[in-house]
Amino acid sequence: MQIINQEVIEKVISSIPWIEIFTVIVILVSTWILVKIFNLIINGLLKFTYQIVREQIKRIFSILIWSLGIIFAIQQLGLRIDLLIAIIVLIGVGTIIASRYVLENLASKYFVDIYVPFKVGDKISIKGYSGRVIEINPISTVLLNDNNEIIAIPNSLFLKEVTHNLTPNVWKEVIIPIKISSLIKLEDFEREVLRICNKYKHLLDPRFPPIISIKNMDSKNIELILTLMVNDVEKKMSFMNEINSKITELINKFEREIKTK
Repeated sequence: MQIINQEVIEKVISSIPWIEIFTVIVILVSTWILVKIFNLIINGLLKFTYQIVREQIKRIFSILIWSLGIIFAIQQLGLRIDLLIAIIVLIGVGTIIASRYVLENLASKYFVDIYVPFKVGDKISIKGYSGRVIEINPISTVLLNDNNEIIAIPNSLFLKEVTHNLTPNVWKEVIIPIKISSLIKLEDFEREVLRICNKYKHLLDPRFPPIISIKNMDSKNIELILTLMVNDVEKKMSFMNEINSKITELINKFEREIKTK
């Protein structure tokens, strides 16, 4: 009986595709390393851009690389995935076609938040419509005009048409979106950000101190908005790039401290 059991165990062990399993492990580890390398490259190339933009780009590349790595790993096990890929592609294409306008406005909302120069409270004009911005949601930007009428502008329109911001002194305003881990102590981070801003006080309008406000908060991340007012429009872009770079360095510093604890 013991001999039979030993033979069964040996057959089971010999039937396991060890080489294929080892290959899959190597592929998954290599995929993880490749994602880390891409993240470092993106951080270096986009050092002076908004931190939120970098995070979104890194997330897209990570999903793409992991998807390719997992598909390649499954192929090494001898499994056919042609039908699976075809079904996923068909479902994806059908979903995109059915939700084209919704997705267009959702994607536009992301770029409007970062690159279109207006925020809630500003008075803007676009394609014959004007009013004060009272809401920016994933689908549309809501205006309140002088007649107390509500106007909903699709977010995608802001990427196609010229937008006029009629708010006084709006050229002075610099808005920096920031995203940090919820593990970072907010009070310490805000204090360090204000200390950085103080080093550039010669470029800021002394009548308007820096303001840090919380845009969103959950169990994983905290989204902040840093609002500054510059005193020289010609130095505005270089100042924005410099501040973005310093804040990126600050976030990396806090994240390293969390990992060492």
